[in-house]
Amino acid sequence: MSNKPVWFLYIVRGSDKSLYTGITTDVSRRFSEHAGLERGGKSKGAKALRGRRPLVLEYSCEIGDRSEASKIEYRVKNLSKNEKEELVAGKIELYCLLRTKA
Repeated sequence: MSNKPVWFLYIVRGSDKSLYTGITTDVSRRFSEHAGLERGGKSKGAKALRGRRPLVLEYSCEIGDRSEASKIEYRVKNLSKNEKEELVAGKIELYCLLRTKA
């Protein structure tokens, strides 16, 4: 049995309809950090999302280990806006998108 954390890919939509992609071991905690819901201390949210509130968590998917999550994050960040929109709308599966981009 392994004690390694499970990593997730997530996509957040800003108020300007922008899509931000990231990875984390705790999606709800990370979204709270982005949304500014954490109390006390400095903001831990991504600079790319500042000024784009309110935010909506549009998508999350369990990936596995950090290495695989980082590789998938990189590939998703390089998808077109339309491909990301299809992903968050559930019209296409993540692995289908990535398979065609290899």
